[in-house]
Amino acid sequence: MSSQKANKDWLLQLYQTSRTVFRLADIALIIGELDPISLTKKIHYQVEKGNLGNPRKGLYTKPNFDFAALACSLYTPSYLSLEFVLQKEGIIFQYSNTVTALSYLSRSVEIVGREIKYRKLKAAILLNSTGIISSANGLNIATKERAFLDLLYLNGDTYFDSLNTINKDIVLELAPIYSSKKLLQNVKKLLGV
Repeated sequence: MSSQKANKDWLLQLYQTSRTVFRLADIALIIGELDPISLTKKIHYQVEKGNLGNPRKGLYTKPNFDFAALACSLYTPSYLSLEFVLQKEGIIFQYSNTVTALSYLSRSVEIVGREIKYRKLKAAILLNSTGIISSANGLNIATKERAFLDLLYLNGDTYFDSLNTINKDIVLELAPIYSSKKLLQNVKKLLGV
């Protein structure tokens, strides 16, 4: 088999996955490449040809990649939450193009003209996956109830435009993750429980 055909075969294999954002290790696992030097050469060749993007060192993307998945891949562990989720769910009406995520650090990063804002969360809370949906495409996103609690935990008093779709029972089930009496009082006051 020619090296050009082998090069296209691994790229096709990559394109057939649901993921749109990859780290070097992700690509190695997907295509079964054991030699890191060979893999790096293959990837850089495809980046030069425009078949893969390289928006940040160590991250590679398909064209038309999912920006939210990129936010989850940049710092791990992390998950999308706060205003990003609450805006999508109609709980906060003010529009923002910023992607908000929780991770082990606080940082704002601009990639391809969009901002990702990471907020630091205690490890015990961050690593508890209750109320976080993880998908095969590398996306980790909080449910609206978890995002609601995350925002209250980090900001204290917060204004929400509409809490009609929040499931009070789920919120009360998730609240103990935060080990905060003040948070629980705030939740009960806001939800009328």
